[in-house]
Amino acid sequence: MAELIFPNIPDSSNVSFQTAYTYQPEENSKEGGSSTTLDNKSNLQTFLVLFDEDDSANPKNWSVAKKWYLTIAAALLVVNATFSSSAPSSLAPTFMEEFGISQEVATLPVSLFVCGYCVGPLVWAPLSEQYGRRPIFIISFIVYLCFQIGCALSQNIASILIFRFLGGTFAAAPLANSGALIADIWDAKQRGTALAVFSVAPFAGPGLAPTVAGYLVVAGVSWRWLFWILTILAGIFWLQIIFTIPETYGPVLLVKKAKELRKRTGDERFFAAIELQKVTFSQRIESILGRPFKILFKEPMMIAITLYMSFVYGCIYLLFEAYPVVFTQGHNLNAGVSGLMFLPLPIGAVLAGLTYIFFFNPSYERKVQECAPNPVPPEFRLRVAMVSAPFFVVSFFWFAWTSFPSISIWAPMLSGGLLGWSICLIFLALINYAVDAYLAVAASALAITTVIRSLFGAGFPLFATQMYDKLGPEWASSLLGFIALAMMPIPFVLSRYGHVLRLKSNYAPSGPLPSSSHA
Repeated sequence: MAELIFPNIPDSSNVSFQTAYTYQPEENSKEGGSSTTLDNKSNLQTFLVLFDEDDSANPKNWSVAKKWYLTIAAALLVVNATFSSSAPSSLAPTFMEEFGISQEVATLPVSLFVCGYCVGPLVWAPLSEQYGRRPIFIISFIVYLCFQIGCALSQNIASILIFRFLGGTFAAAPLANSGALIADIWDAKQRGTALAVFSVAPFAGPGLAPTVAGYLVVAGVSWRWLFWILTILAGIFWLQIIFTIPETYGPVLLVKKAKELRKRTGDERFFAAIELQKVTFSQRIESILGRPFKILFKEPMMIAITLYMSFVYGCIYLLFEAYPVVFTQGHNLNAGVSGLMFLPLPIGAVLAGLTYIFFFNPSYERKVQECAPNPVPPEFRLRVAMVSAPFFVVSFFWFAWTSFPSISIWAPMLSGGLLGWSICLIFLALINYAVDAYLAVAASALAITTVIRSLFGAGFPLFATQMYDKLGPEWASSLLGFIALAMMPIPFVLSRYGHVLRLKSNYAPSGPLPSSSHA
């Protein structure tokens, strides 16, 4: 049989299939039928539908070309969502003039969209583990498209803010589920390279959007054109989902295979593991809304990962307010040229992906061979963050003390390249670590990190302008550098003690099963 994990049986407790298929016979034994347990277990094994070796229906057996297409497609969905999140950042002065609002309110179109990321993953990630990735992508993107139309047609700032929040809620689906899609199709050995490419996406969108919006402002066209552009992009990617992105979630594909077997053979005993789930509506809601938070609050590793990623992510959105202070006010650049100052961020992210592919991933592949047939300990992934974290600190001090108007704009601008490089590698290391450590509930684990870091991303821009005005660009950026320095030990500590924490985990594959006491 091909390697496959069945994490959600029953859904609320996340037990493996080995435990799940003995669960029902144990209940029967309480009614006086303990002697039937082995027979029932044997029958379940006989009629359980799994992927055969080299089964073409198994996403992990798809062609390399198809996998890479889906990886790039998933990354583009994230680019679209993150592009939309930061796009209105250059429109703040326009909104202030047209609607007569304050600087803080003019910042809300960005912050509220990112706030939507706090709500969306709580629904989209667990639902994708119940019904598959494809239907969630289809539904969320068409609704997101409709809210972009709403923004374009809005007549007041209140409507824009409402539609931005709702749009962010539905745009959050790729942020949680695109990474899970990659986990669906790549095995652990190959996933690192795929995620290296994918990890550029969250930084490409925010880096490109201010340039587009800035030049729309310089051109003097209506702000509504920005939202029409976002609508067109959303429509293009929705069509891409409809026509080119198949279902990739193994348990859902096995349900389809089981139905085909029942129809072909006429034997109703064939079943897929996910069909064993017998949960009430309240249990399903608890699983959908509660599981991500359970993973966070019960797992010290997730708390540390999420805290670090959230600070890093918040810093990205803080720059949308910090850069205008440094470049627009300090260097007297127009909105279009100021937008260009963000380009080193995605360029640095691309270089980070190449660094990972050509430097870090070969050592991981050697480690795979060394540890075979056992999996590589997830802590090995943290070496990437251990290398890049110090550069994240350096990049903020570089930006801080080259922000004087008397210094060439090239100095603070190029610090963005190192910042993008280090941020991307930190994200790549921690996402890989989270997926490897929590593979069975990867979507929910990624969802909760998305929720918390989105709170930081939404909150940081709200105080950024005041912080930079009162402290000055130099000390404001230095403060961020000192916080980054305080958080730098996190990957080092997890590398040393992560294996101990995983042994105590209820969700990490190496940890004890929650139902082990019933076995």
